[in-house]
Amino acid sequence: MKTKILIIEDNNDIRESTVEILELVGYEVKEADNGKTGFELARQYQPDLILCDIMMPELDGYGVLYLLNKNPETAAIPFIFLTAKAERLNFRKGMEMGADDYLTKPFDDVELLSAIEGRLGKREKQQAFYSKALQNIEQLAQKSGSGINELQQLIASRKVRPLKKRQILYYDGDQPQGLFLVLQGCIKTIKLADDGRELLTGLFKAEDYMGVAALLADENYNETAEVIEDSLVCLLPKENILALINNYPEVSSQFIKILSNNVREKEEQLIELAYHSVRKRLAQTLVRLSRQSDNPKQFKISRDELAAMAGMATETVSRTLSDFKDESLIEKKGSLVQVLDLNRLTKMKN
Repeated sequence: MKTKILIIEDNNDIRESTVEILELVGYEVKEADNGKTGFELARQYQPDLILCDIMMPELDGYGVLYLLNKNPETAAIPFIFLTAKAERLNFRKGMEMGADDYLTKPFDDVELLSAIEGRLGKREKQQAFYSKALQNIEQLAQKSGSGINELQQLIASRKVRPLKKRQILYYDGDQPQGLFLVLQGCIKTIKLADDGRELLTGLFKAEDYMGVAALLADENYNETAEVIEDSLVCLLPKENILALINNYPEVSSQFIKILSNNVREKEEQLIELAYHSVRKRLAQTLVRLSRQSDNPKQFKISRDELAAMAGMATETVSRTLSDFKDESLIEKKGSLVQVLDLNRLTKMKN
């Protein structure tokens, strides 16, 4: 069976030439010259991938993507924007809404086919990550219920979004589009102090939710999220999550627990910054990272990130880590920290 591709593009020359290229290499192609027709075709045709222009009559590309995301039958279809606009704002808006990739016009045959093949290949790997996320939901809830089941179905219907190291997921002041569920990798949240220093406010790894506080408070993000290592996330749309929270007590109670845990962790950080010595602050930071890591005996973090998390100068972190190595509390090679004596770190005196 041929792979089905839908192209939504109002420029006749671009649309026709793209259709010709795709049919030459064996794809089955449908086309639409405006967003409204394109959305209806997507529902009827159920393509394996969608190519869509941004600026179009009747319904623009953002509107098409929004409607596709609201429909469970089309929400997981890989979606690539075709655009002449390469500004960061347009790129971020599309990616936050759930687009998988961008092709900037004019593009050549190789760029087009490479983007399509890459997206289709990654789609085949998604099911394993969804399965892990669903298992986490079941463990988190520790009970069944129609609300939990609907949350499971919502996660299973979403696309996996790949993120590269140092990529920004969202900026301080951005409006939340929903909740991000981290499926793989590591993402940090940061705030910039008045003197320009970067303060690390959180680390999020596989099976963590991001943006719970902003969504529940109906406020913009008050911190920036930056990818530490190549990651995979899926976006759970705001309206879907709020509907589940409002209609099902078992779902709202789980997100309240997540929010409470986040608040407790930030309170512990503030206490450490205010009252603990340099040695104890760094020890407690290492203990917290150990507890959050899949492998409590070792984890990866840079000196700069440790300094931001512990509220210390990088030079002070380096000296204290050297002391900890001399005392056989840790080993460190590059960004890999190996915990040798978690008990002594935990009981570090002030």
